[in-house]
Formats: sequence, structure tokens, C-alpha cells
Amino acid sequence: MKDSSPAITLQRATEQHIDGLAALYSDPRVSRQALQLPYQTLDNWRKRLGPGVDYERSLSLVALHQGEVIGNCSLEQNPRVRRSHCASIGMGVASAWQGQGVGTRLLAAVLDVADNWMGLQRIELTVFTDNQPALALYKRHGFEVEGHLLDYALRDGVFADVYSMARLKRRQG
Repeated sequence: MKDSSPAITLQRATEQHIDGLAALYSDPRVSRQALQLPYQTLDNWRKRLGPGVDYERSLSLVALHQGEVIGNCSLEQNPRVRRSHCASIGMGVASAWQGQGVGTRLLAAVLDVADNWMGLQRIELTVFTDNQPALALYKRHGFEVEGHLLDYALRDGVFADVYSMARLKRRQG
């Protein structure tokens, strides 16, 4: 039986993906769930991916469909020595591709690197409390809610709550 799902590839984000990343996070349906301002400039994305990035302590992946950036997931190891066993995750998926497994593939790939290549023990993230699809995704990958942070971030002119979530490797099977 032939697989009818569209071909999606994962790659490390590079300068060739800057336009696609800027477009992804300029979509209000994506940027409202991420902790960054909409309408980021291409120069801001160049700084995130250009010289000075510690590629030993960070990984930014893009999901591509026919060369178009349809998702992104980043992992950043904590630079503090006593917290070097920890990293944080941020991600976004194009609204047209949400619910189609893109986030699952990105998150699984980043967690594989965290577990099997970086030896990280604790992965942390924050997620808006009303983002049920993201909460379900993170819980499927072993993340647990550790706290409820009130008025954490301004979103759409209103302060919104987030959950602080973490995945501890020692608790994984």
C-alpha cells in the first residue's frame, strides 16, 4: 500500500531557512502561541542562526514540505554549569499543518538528540494553558505540568497564564 501522506523532511535550520522562519512566526495564529513578537526582521533570524550560535549546546530544526518551512523546534541547553543537564524547548507549526504530525516529528527528533547525543536529563518548556493541542503533544512525549504561572505573558492585549512543564529522563521507561 502506497503512503499518501505528503513528504516532510527535517533539517537543521540554517540561513537558507531564514525567510521561511520569519514567515512562519509572522502568522498571528503561530506567533500568538510563541513567546516572541510577531513581525521579526530577517536580521533577527540571521542573529539566531548565524555566527555566535553555540551549535554544541543548541539545535534548531525545521520541518519542510516541498522546500517550504512548515514547522520549527529548538532545543537550547542551559549555559550555567550547575544546570547544564537541562534544556528548554520552543516550537511552532504552520496553522495549515497543525494536527498532521509535524509537531510530533519535530519534538521526537529534538528529544532524541537531547537523550542520545547531549545526555540531557531535564527538558523544560512553557505552554499557554488554553493551547490544548500542544498540551496533549507534550504529555504524549512525557512532559508533566510542574506549575501554573499566572499572567505570564501578554497575548492579544491580555495577560495569559502558562503551564511550566518538564520531562525528566530518569522517569522515562
